[in-house]
Amino acid sequence: MGEQIKIFRDTWAEINLDHISYNVESMKRHVSDGAIVIAVIKANGYGHGDAAVAEAALEAGASYLAVATLDEAMALRKKKIQAPILVMGASRPENAGDAAKENIALTVFQKDWLSNAKEYIRTGEELRIHLKFDTGMGRLGIRSRNELEGIESAAKRDGHFLIEGVFTHFATADSLDNHYFEQQLSRFEEMIGWMEEVPKYVHSSNSAAGLRFPKAHLNAVRMGISMYGLAPSMEMKPELPFPLKEAFSLHTKIVHVKKIHKGEKVSYGAAYEAKEDEWIATLPIGYADGWVRKLQGQEVLVEGFRVPIVGRICMDQCMIKLPYEKPVGTQVTLIGEQDGARIPVDEIARKLETINYEVTCMVSSRVPRIYKRDGLVIGGVNYLL
Repeated sequence: MGEQIKIFRDTWAEINLDHISYNVESMKRHVSDGAIVIAVIKANGYGHGDAAVAEAALEAGASYLAVATLDEAMALRKKKIQAPILVMGASRPENAGDAAKENIALTVFQKDWLSNAKEYIRTGEELRIHLKFDTGMGRLGIRSRNELEGIESAAKRDGHFLIEGVFTHFATADSLDNHYFEQQLSRFEEMIGWMEEVPKYVHSSNSAAGLRFPKAHLNAVRMGISMYGLAPSMEMKPELPFPLKEAFSLHTKIVHVKKIHKGEKVSYGAAYEAKEDEWIATLPIGYADGWVRKLQGQEVLVEGFRVPIVGRICMDQCMIKLPYEKPVGTQVTLIGEQDGARIPVDEIARKLETINYEVTCMVSSRVPRIYKRDGLVIGGVNYLL
């Protein structure tokens, strides 16, 4: 958990850890008996903050953590997170010893990787590995029985490696058309049958499959986007087995207010022209914070009312049109709830013609993250300090 921090700019993101806990507890109840929840903390916890989310997820019943890179795993270790961690992406073989020393599991899908990696693991140390099967994602993974047999044989022969898990990733589990999902699951089951010995953890379900397909739970479910209270896709929303609670909100405060007259311009390119006398407020957030230029025209909340962003969004600031004068210091909500009104992450995703995953991930590290429990601030992280 981050310590209490001092913020020098009136822009911040709030992370509701009670909602993280609720989402994990709900998934834990939903998954098949005996299956564990693997909390996916990659990309700085999808922009929410790695350590704080990891702690909340573990306290709520997650048993394992997963990240994309060894750097992300090491960052969690430096923040005193001691739970098991799996790196799901590719790692360099020369870093195998570093992972073994920190009890971090790595993903393996090449025999040559093992041959190279063993040179970097110290005598007496063992590296936990999870074998990745490519069942149709076409990204990383073992594709043939010969590849698998070579990797299994090399791992067992060397003695430095423990095959702790095997996994795959579904490409279309968030689509209502189940045909390709069924093909991938069938292929995964076939490939597991090729193994000499099935390892401790067998996992295929991402959030979408975990929410929709109990038969794919196996004995571990990787909980990614749904842990943060966001649906894996818009078409899946009606199919959710339990409601999700969004954990992320984004706020700022008015730093300047002025009245402009009909015909006056606002921001770069003079693209916005007042059609009448208007109250314009300046907000200290811009595209360097991840509030990108394409969000021009997007509405934000001021005292529970929606007001539009006018003019081009600048690197560090943007402007909004007020219905009447508001005082400097008035809080503005860009994502989240305010006085009974709400702007969800999915609304911003629609405006940007992207997915909700990208929205929270792109809020930059210079925006401090503030963590709340029971409505109270319990800590925060400011990456500029």
